[in-house]
Amino acid sequence: MRRARALLAAALLPALLAACAGWPARVAPLHLTRTAPLDDAGTAPGTWPDREWWRRYQDPTLDRLVALALAHSPSIEVAEARFRSARRGIRVVAAAAGARVDLAGDVSRQRLSDTGLLPAKVTGFSWYDQADLGLRGSYHFDWWGRQHDAVIAASDRARAAAAERAAAALDLSSAVADEYFGWQTDEARLGLARAALRATLAARAITAARALAGLEPRSAVRSADLRAADLRARIAAFAGSARLRRVALAALTARPVSALPPLRPRPLPRVAARVPPDVRIDLVARRPDVVASRWEVDAARRGAQSARAAFFPDVNVDALAGFSTIDLGTLLNAGSRVPQAGLALQLPIFDSGLLRARYGASRAALAAAIANYDQRVVDAAKDVAAQAAALRTLGAERRQRVAAVAAARRMLASAAATVRQGLADRRAKLAARITLLEQRDAVLQVDGAALSADVGLQRALGGGYAAAPVRHAPTTQTTPHS
Repeated sequence: MRRARALLAAALLPALLAACAGWPARVAPLHLTRTAPLDDAGTAPGTWPDREWWRRYQDPTLDRLVALALAHSPSIEVAEARFRSARRGIRVVAAAAGARVDLAGDVSRQRLSDTGLLPAKVTGFSWYDQADLGLRGSYHFDWWGRQHDAVIAASDRARAAAAERAAAALDLSSAVADEYFGWQTDEARLGLARAALRATLAARAITAARALAGLEPRSAVRSADLRAADLRARIAAFAGSARLRRVALAALTARPVSALPPLRPRPLPRVAARVPPDVRIDLVARRPDVVASRWEVDAARRGAQSARAAFFPDVNVDALAGFSTIDLGTLLNAGSRVPQAGLALQLPIFDSGLLRARYGASRAALAAAIANYDQRVVDAAKDVAAQAAALRTLGAERRQRVAAVAAARRMLASAAATVRQGLADRRAKLAARITLLEQRDAVLQVDGAALSADVGLQRALGGGYAAAPVRHAPTTQTTPHS
């Protein structure tokens, strides 16, 4: 017996050494960036957005629209479903790592073969009953951290899903705010265009009367008609854009247009380019999409470590406490006991490259997750810089547009005085009024674009999202296993 064990050990030792020689190297420690590649924003210092950042515009209608969108949007429901699925995945993986106890029982009636090893003429019977009842327990020793890493990977994927849910809510709320302020801008420009059309038609009536009297050429009337047609086209465009924005708001809130809260024109809020001074350091923890990518990296790294642990020996303990008999009446007798206990060692030697292929796939998934994270950080920095730059540019442009409005007001006052003095007919005042309306329209365009950029900046800064403290160990240290 001792010699047999020695021969078995001698046979297993080369196989064990061969298997050890094929173990892959550890997953290298990762060093992910914790700062965004941002230069000085060049703006007045600001603060991070609040979680309900849209309330800063002090518009109750916008607040209601965002609340409706967050409560009923399919995109939020999809993100929530992904999060719940990821949470369930943690339980599935964790349950697979624990102990297992099974109760099994069966009863069967069998016939002995007349030509078998024990024919009926030897046993004295042809038919017999077989009954088995047992309680089997097993436990897998996770010495190499395979199941441990799998559980942590599932937890990291759940955290990523939670961050993606926040990202979906941020995208939705910013889309609602952008469409709402777009509607407000269209309505305001529509009012200016209608006022300009009324002034143009009044001037056209004067021109037509003078042309009928032979005081002016008919071409002047046709020029007035052309200007009126252009304004009517602009009115139609603004009205159509406003209707489309109402349709977009209805889609974002998942309700028909008729069920939207009453939308009433109101002055556009003023905004300025303000970026937090610590944006380079904190942006990676304030952007939910970046945080989600970070957790995906952690999950992928744990998945690679779990795949590597599959190369190492598995040790299982298996025990059975049961009964077996061919006489149902004696099933629970002490003599029918069949206790069993065993310790199993399993070491992969040759599997046609399956384990190595799985490990290679997990390393490729890790590389892809790292690349995605790096791209998200760069995109986040670019987004903040672009929105801040747009706000700075629009702020400078607005100052010039406001100066132009002031000049147009002075021109209108001068034209009105000229008309009162009888030095010109009423068309001079109407023309000056049309010019003032055009300059006010230019200011409205800048204000609308600035609001859109400000909404984009709130989204780029994370919209009030603040990640829970990120567990840095998976990306800065190697695993303690093997």
